[in-house]
Amino acid sequence: MNMNANDIKISLITEKITSNPQDDFYAVCWIKHEIQGIEIDQILYENVANAVFFLNPGFDWKIIKKVAGTSSGYILYLPHAILNNPVFKNLHISEVRLFSAGEIPKINLTPGIEKRVQAILEMLDELVSTNLKHKEEAILSLLNTFFVYCDGKCNIKSVIHCNNAKSSLVYKFKKVVDQRFAQYHEVGDYAKLLNISDKYLNECVKEVLGTNAKNLIDEQLSMIARHQLKFTDKTIKEISYDLGFSSPEYFSFFVKKQSGSTPTQLRKE
Repeated sequence: MNMNANDIKISLITEKITSNPQDDFYAVCWIKHEIQGIEIDQILYENVANAVFFLNPGFDWKIIKKVAGTSSGYILYLPHAILNNPVFKNLHISEVRLFSAGEIPKINLTPGIEKRVQAILEMLDELVSTNLKHKEEAILSLLNTFFVYCDGKCNIKSVIHCNNAKSSLVYKFKKVVDQRFAQYHEVGDYAKLLNISDKYLNECVKEVLGTNAKNLIDEQLSMIARHQLKFTDKTIKEISYDLGFSSPEYFSFFVKKQSGSTPTQLRKE
């Protein structure tokens, strides 16, 4: 796919009120701090620091900022054509609808993920305004990395368009995993909470996301474990029990199986 400088747009949130000037673009709003709220279709959402909103062109929105001048995040505008690029074909942007027409997808960022999102958006901001060779490939690569963090594969909260019963069930399952990952590690536990069989839960996850339910649970645990190991001073023993593992030894076995590295090795990487 050929792009030009006008295909994507990115801007810092610096004004006291930032409205939607790009009616035909999807918008990704990363809100860092010092924001009173984001108003979407005349409803004000407060307490939105350290979050990303994914907004369909159909939404009428504006960001209300406390003080002008300082940067409080980024707004990334994306045309629909870019989202159809083959680079993103293995992601679940279509099935796990980040840009839903009926709901407002929001991702609350952990400190470690927030740093990565900020770095990606800063690099995009720099690239968009340059004429570097291979600029298009670099932009697509950064967008792909960004969507990986926001995609269902990272098990951060996503929204699924609920006109399909199986998609709706997978969305509910992902929400419960997001809330109970430290309490329940097995597919059967979540199937009971959802009043369905293990087999049917796996069938739905496979059909909608192309993986199985156990993988989603393990990926959530793995991502949280990596963050705890890299960005906290908790001992390996403390982290293992916080995440619901029966022993530090089993936690170490799990981490090694998922990442190829021991907890101690991950801390040094």
